[in-house]
Formats: sequence, structure tokens, C-alpha cells
Amino acid sequence: MSDIAAALETRGLERSFGALRVTRHVDFRLEPGARHALIGPNGAGKTTFINLVTGALTPSAGTILLGGADVTALAQEQRVKRGLGRTFQINTLFRGLSVLENVCLSIGEHRGLAGGLFRPAGSHRDVLLAAYALLERLRLADDASRLVRELPYGRQRLVEIAVALGLEPTVLLLDEPAAGVPSAESGIIVDVIESLPADLALLIIEHDMDLVFRLARRITVLDQGAILVEGTPQEIAADSRVREVYLGERGGR
Repeated sequence: MSDIAAALETRGLERSFGALRVTRHVDFRLEPGARHALIGPNGAGKTTFINLVTGALTPSAGTILLGGADVTALAQEQRVKRGLGRTFQINTLFRGLSVLENVCLSIGEHRGLAGGLFRPAGSHRDVLLAAYALLERLRLADDASRLVRELPYGRQRLVEIAVALGLEPTVLLLDEPAAGVPSAESGIIVDVIESLPADLALLIIEHDMDLVFRLARRITVLDQGAILVEGTPQEIAADSRVREVYLGERGGR
């Protein structure tokens, strides 16, 4: 194991609902700057694992570390302030606000300014400039003044990534980033993900194997709440256990 602290790590992570164990002693390590995918068939425990990592669920046992610091007991918002960002399978944007306003709120929250962001526009010029720079990077600058609900779904997913990046995470969990996006638009999302900062650790939860094999340099396969196997895309593609688990499955939650 590397001497450098993992961007995100779990040790002996467990979660039970009564007698049902849905997360089984998961030892997982996400390296700084990683491009890592988490896959598994329906019911494998991917969502539960992510909810444990983000603090939406409390583990029954085990430890969660972010940048080497134990965050197991911290609330979701405290983990966000420590550098843990997340997008959702179904986006959670303020659909009645503009693209720019959504991103400004995110940046303002990170900088402790959220309560005063609805003053006149010039009050927080640094926030506006940072938001425009982020929109430029994600090819959204032309949509800055449009309401989120007016955008095609694929562009809404890009806005969600922009909002997550506004919190300046060191770890970003992308929960099915292309889910529900027409194939004509999904390529833009993949291109944007590929262009994200190299020092940002990405964990991509995905069932689209084409997208996984394009984006990931390392893949972890969950099955029945436990890690079945981890390796490079080439190793995963050649593993007979993975083919057996996916037999008759297309993957998913």
C-alpha cells in the first residue's frame, strides 16, 4: 500500500438492516487523481456504499477516511467541507434559478457567503468570476442566464457537475453521470469528465460498460455487498467471475 494518504478510503465497512447485511467488510482505496469506476449487478450494494461514504447512512462497523482523516462520525455537510463532492443519478438542481445562480450558490456556500449571495450582482464579483470560469470550462457559458428547467437534460447534468465542482472537492463521486441522457448528448458529458483536473479523484458509479471502460483506469466490482474483484479495465474484462456475476444482467443499481 502506498505511503501517500488515499483521497478516500474505507476499512472494514459494514452496514446491516436488521439481519440483512448489505455492505460486507468493504476495504476500498481511491488514490489521489484516480479515475476509478464502481460497478456491479442490480442489488450489489453500490448505492448503499456511496450513501455510507457521503454520510447519508451510518455504518454498522468500519471506518471512512478522507485524505487520511477519519470522517466516519461527520455529517454530510461536514464531509463536503472536507472535500467530498457528489452528483446524483437524478439531478438535484434549483430548476427555477439560472445556471449561473446555481453555480454561484455552490461557490458561495464553499466560501461561507451563501447567506448574502442575493444582494446586488456586483456584491460578490469574485464569486461571479469564478462561476463564469467554471461554466467556460464545462462549455456552459452560453447557457449562464438560462433557467435550469429550460435546458436539455444532458446539459442539466453538466450543470450538476459544475455545481459539484464549485465546492472545490478533492474527491468527486459521479453517480451515473449519463443516466437518462440521450446518446447524442452523452459524448459531451464524457468529454467534460475526461477534461476534469488531473488532481481530482473521481469515483464513477455506472452501469454503462462502454462509458466505464472509456473513463476508468481502475474498476471495483461489488457483488452482494462485498468487493468481488478489483483491477484494471483489461483485468476486469478478462475475469470469469465478473462475467458470471453479470450473466443475464445489464448492471445497474
